[in-house]
Amino acid sequence: MSEIEMQPEAVQTSAGLSQMQRVVNIFSAPSKTFEDIKQGNKSWWMPLVIFAVVGYILFAAIAFKIGMQQIVDNQMHLNPTQEEKLAQLPPAQREMSNKISLYITEGVFIASPFLVLGGIAVLSFGLLGTINFVFGGKAKFGSIFTVWMYAGIPGIIKSLLGVAVIFAGLAPESFNIKNFAPTNIGALLNPLETNKALYALASSLDAVTIWTLVLLAIGTATVAGVKRSSGYIAVFGWWIIFVLVGIGIAVAQG
Repeated sequence: MSEIEMQPEAVQTSAGLSQMQRVVNIFSAPSKTFEDIKQGNKSWWMPLVIFAVVGYILFAAIAFKIGMQQIVDNQMHLNPTQEEKLAQLPPAQREMSNKISLYITEGVFIASPFLVLGGIAVLSFGLLGTINFVFGGKAKFGSIFTVWMYAGIPGIIKSLLGVAVIFAGLAPESFNIKNFAPTNIGALLNPLETNKALYALASSLDAVTIWTLVLLAIGTATVAGVKRSSGYIAVFGWWIIFVLVGIGIAVAQG
């Protein structure tokens, strides 16, 4: 009798996956990671540490091999209209504008882990509302946020590819911080010679991004207790909206 009574307690106190196991499973068995999160294991500091380490490795590669001023110059050159307006400013204003752009660029890199957290938090609220109110899910904010953190791990592959491209001898003046790795068709196109809408679309069809979105859809459906098709519709529906907005902005700036 005592043995029978002790069995439920053993089940209830069984430990979930470690964060490292969840990270590994994202690449080999993502459903296990998301089921573990659904069971209430919502720690997410390991993905944040991974993002920060890889992000700063990319930052260091850019700073030493490309140069932050070159990054600013390249982005300005990719926007001829803004470049022309800057050239018409008095020297003192032009120098001040350049310094501000440089400080902002460096600040974004330095604060990238915090920006990642803030961005994922905002996006998680949007996805939470969609999966719960549109598709009848029962997800909690913490679960969606944790799913997003783990689903984003494949993004480190893009950053590491960017580091490889830099050290492979890429000409500094050719480096595009907005599309630095060959994971989409846009990376193979010349942004100055390609139609703005086409370039934005080609850059959006990114292999790593789509991989992340698939994981996010599976994870969202899992923690919300809905069909996977609902997760796919919710996640890719928002992605299509963002892509269309991005294309519109690119056209307006062109």
